[in-house]
Amino acid sequence: MSAPGSDLAIEPGPGVPRGLVVRASELVERFSRSPGPGGQSVNTADSRVQLELDLTTSDAFDEAQRARLVARLGEVVTVTASEHRSQHRNRVAARDRLAERIREALAPPPPARRPTRPGRGAKERRLRAKRERSQTKSLRGQVRGEE
Repeated sequence: MSAPGSDLAIEPGPGVPRGLVVRASELVERFSRSPGPGGQSVNTADSRVQLELDLTTSDAFDEAQRARLVARLGEVVTVTASEHRSQHRNRVAARDRLAERIREALAPPPPARRPTRPGRGAKERRLRAKRERSQTKSLRGQVRGEE
């Protein structure tokens, strides 16, 4: 969890072996009134937070990382947090959400699936199930009226 107003720390993970730090000066925070039901102070607190990072100008990423991020997220990443009543908690939530999106976008794609064929046991189970279903249906027969 990174504190509002400080640098954004991205924890190590797939594609980010040593983690990253995005300087606070590269982040743009905007505040507005949160939608939804309110109480006494509904029109006084700008608690919704919109956090924005321009990936093309950020110094936190190398060229390969920047290319992968821009391909997956676009040139500017924007996240919004408005689930909490306090601006501070929404700022923390927005920073965590941005760090998670960047970490997921930097992760390498999963390995390609190697096509396989069903084994003998799977084929036998399938055919046995088909035989049993066929037998169940054959027992139904036609309904004949009393003559």
